[in-house]
Amino acid sequence: MLKIRLGVAPATGTGPAGFAGLAERLEEAGVDSLWLSELVYSPEVDPMIGMAHALARTAKLKVGTGVAILPGRHPVLVAKQLLTLAGLAPKRVLPVFGLRPARQAEHDLFPVPPGRRAAVFDESLALLRRLLEEDSVSFDGEFFQVSDVSLGPRPAKRLDVWLGGSAPAALRRTGRLADGWLGSFHTPSQARQARIAIQRAAAEAGREIEEDHFGLSLLVADKGIPPELAETAARRRPGVPLADLVATSWPEARRLVEQHIEAGLSKFVIRPGHGDFDAFLEKFQAELVPLQN
Repeated sequence: MLKIRLGVAPATGTGPAGFAGLAERLEEAGVDSLWLSELVYSPEVDPMIGMAHALARTAKLKVGTGVAILPGRHPVLVAKQLLTLAGLAPKRVLPVFGLRPARQAEHDLFPVPPGRRAAVFDESLALLRRLLEEDSVSFDGEFFQVSDVSLGPRPAKRLDVWLGGSAPAALRRTGRLADGWLGSFHTPSQARQARIAIQRAAAEAGREIEEDHFGLSLLVADKGIPPELAETAARRRPGVPLADLVATSWPEARRLVEQHIEAGLSKFVIRPGHGDFDAFLEKFQAELVPLQN
């Protein structure tokens, strides 16, 4: 049986003042995990700094990035951050990486050689994985070279690295190089197809991804769908009814989660579509937490 777990993300626009105290509150409420997006030109906290804060203020809450951008960062520095966090908070660090920022205006903040973002991503992942799993690493790639580097103690439990993305190349990359997948703006049928494509790519690479390492980020817009969200969904999934991608009520959220579970997904990040986090958390606990096993 798949282990079903549901976490939450802060309301859009939650800055440091609103974020302070959120992790303790979620832990007291028994929430499984907290997920932080990388949105630079916004009030929202930096995901790595937000993870460190939340992990330091709690004992059980898991904290993840949903998603952070890897190409444009040096993988040695990213590995050092993750190993430090995992050493301070064992079994509670959930990194998920993506190819490019969601907002076009932020692309230049993660510079890579023109036309080589995907190649840099692949190489970054390969080096990152080795740094997380080996005591000493030498690597001679096209973009990165290191010689006999050690970053210190590794956690007793291996640190999984998940990826986002929905393009065929992104799904193949997940199968070849990652431990799991966190999708967004997928219908249950599309999520099933993505899972199968990832598993096929993993098998072709001689790998296997654990069956409960497939998840979805789902927004609940029970007080109306903001125009910006509707535009994003239409851009990501042209021609797909918005109600199949975004929950417009809590009963619809439960229905969609149940259908995604039937499609083979088991990890969910539930995002509020409005700023009333108190009401969101109350409904989340009543409607969705009972789906956990």
